[in-house]
Amino acid sequence: MKTRIKELRARDNLTQVELARRVGVRRETIVFLEKGKYNPSLKLAHEISKVFNSKIEEIFLLD
Repeated sequence: MKTRIKELRARDNLTQVELARRVGVRRETIVFLEKGKYNPSLKLAHEISKVFNSKIEEIFLLD
């Protein structure tokens, strides 16, 4: 799964640590999400979408 997390973090000037704190996960989880090596739970995807004020499907893209 591809994500736009890195792009959106840059847009909003957020570090991986800051995003991780906002959504309640470890920084490593954000790293794995950005690399496409981890599929988030629906809850985590929803929390991330709230941070970026975007729809889940605008952040997490199917290959």
